[in-house]
Amino acid sequence: MSDLKLFNSLTRQLETFQPVHPGEARVYSCGPTVYNYPHIGNMRAYVFADTLGRVLSYKGYKLTHIINITDVGHLTDDADAGEDKMEKMAAERAQSIWDIARHYTEAYWADIKALNIRQPAKWSIATDYVPQMIEFAKSIADKHCYELESGLYFDTSTVANYGALARAQTDEGANSQGGRIEAVEGKRHAADFAIWRKTPEGEKRQMEWDSPWGRGAPGWHLECSVMSGDLLGFPFDIHTGGIDHREIHHPNEIAQNQAFCHSDHSGARMWMHNNFLIERSGKMSKSAGEFLRVQLLIDKGFHPLAYRLMCLQAHYRSELEFSWEGLQAAFTRLKRMVMAVAAVKGIEPASETTDKRLLDLFERFDDAVSDDLNTAIALTALEETLSLKKVDQGQKLLAIAQMDTVLGLDLLQLERADLRVQPKKAQISATEIEAALTSRKEARANKDFAKSDAIRDELIAKGVEVMDGDPLGWDWRIEV
Repeated sequence: MSDLKLFNSLTRQLETFQPVHPGEARVYSCGPTVYNYPHIGNMRAYVFADTLGRVLSYKGYKLTHIINITDVGHLTDDADAGEDKMEKMAAERAQSIWDIARHYTEAYWADIKALNIRQPAKWSIATDYVPQMIEFAKSIADKHCYELESGLYFDTSTVANYGALARAQTDEGANSQGGRIEAVEGKRHAADFAIWRKTPEGEKRQMEWDSPWGRGAPGWHLECSVMSGDLLGFPFDIHTGGIDHREIHHPNEIAQNQAFCHSDHSGARMWMHNNFLIERSGKMSKSAGEFLRVQLLIDKGFHPLAYRLMCLQAHYRSELEFSWEGLQAAFTRLKRMVMAVAAVKGIEPASETTDKRLLDLFERFDDAVSDDLNTAIALTALEETLSLKKVDQGQKLLAIAQMDTVLGLDLLQLERADLRVQPKKAQISATEIEAALTSRKEARANKDFAKSDAIRDELIAKGVEVMDGDPLGWDWRIEV
């Protein structure tokens, strides 16, 4: 196997993975703020983190992966501005904030399952760790914090190289802080951030706790430092998140970690970030009504693993543009894979691979995933494996299984019928379509072309495209 090389956002270079604890890999991923449904751009981060975890497991490391659930403290702007997202949604819905959190956490977990993302070692819930957050803040308050009327603030000048992750001037030359930081009266420096936010006098939050700095709630940045340190220990191996976290949230985490550890160490040895999913229509915004979420893809007749495949087709550090045409192409590619695997499914897998062609393809696969998770190239090695002729079928099945364990496309479990996703607006069921197509085939066999055409026209009227001569042999699909 090749050495695993990963891109460290902190050093801006590829580094060979060297675990803090031999034989182990400890990973923390920034999870969702559960005030609304996650959109597919949010979910790209978890496909990436899952791929990273699968590669680490494949490389033989004992993986401990933590994903947090933020149910308190995250404001409507990532940089200490606006209202608490959870409190705001609870007020708008006239619901308990706890009910809001439970509903959207379960929706997020449903998306995790739909995308075949493995369960982490633990889902850490922010409100379960408030006592530890208060103790963490108390331990750093004297040397690194100051109190204002609105709360306890971290003085960023008290740690070395604050903002090194974001870099005050990014590689593109743009100011990473770009006016996103709230001007709070009394703050010593623009980049200083809230560790504890007091509940304003005369107000009452649904989520608030007593602290040495008054009744209130923790800052968003504090949560991840406390939960990652508590569950993984400092230093741990890898911290992941979306590239938007690289600019403010993660630099603030690093500052807190430095203060708590009395060290210049960032808390994690490596910081890894996936790039944005770009969507041109504006439907990625959660204020857009029917915004792009995994359930919408399913409602339109796409299997969710087509979206996972779409993510894997691009490198995690590159922007990925979403389009329905692109998703359809990924879905077709997934169908081809499922059909190819079906040909060897019933065969007993071999215990080892000895065929040179398979070994060469697996070496290419390993080189690709070892090169900063280059899943795009790994996919081509998988497809070439699927297309190999005159090769021991048991060995071929073993190679497919090993590759899919890393890619997570569930190819050995998926059946052709699973990919017949019924669109929400469909006027006809799959069973009815299959029955109509059986009648149509009988009519054509009897040269009753008038009846054949009538059945086809009836199906078209109900939104069914009959695909005569389709090279994949799928026969039909429902247009949405």
